[in-house]
Amino acid sequence: MSKIPKNLQGILWSRNINNLDLQEDKNYIVHQILAYGGWEHLKWLLGNYKLNNIKDVFVQHPSKEYGERSFNFIQKILLKISDSDIDKRYYVKTYPRITK
Repeated sequence: MSKIPKNLQGILWSRNINNLDLQEDKNYIVHQILAYGGWEHLKWLLGNYKLNNIKDVFVQHPSKEYGERSFNFIQKILLKISDSDIDKRYYVKTYPRITK
C-alpha cells in the first residue's frame, strides 16, 4: 500500500495524514472517504483497500457520519449491501439517537 496523498487531508481533517497508518486507522480512513470524499478519493480508497475490506469496515464498525443520500449511495450502489443487513440509524446523522 502507498502513503496517504496530500489531497486527502481535507477529507481526513481531524487527523494529520502524516501520522495516519493505513491499517491501524483503516476504520477512520474508510468512513471519512465514503462519507465526504469525491470520485478521486473513492478511486484512491478502492485502489488501497479491497472492496471486501471496505464492506467489512462499513458493516462491522458503523459511524454516524453520513447524510441520507450519501449513505444510500454507499450502501446500495457502491457496496451493494441489502437493507436487511444494516441499520441506517447507526450511520445517518439525521436519524434520531439510538437509546438502549
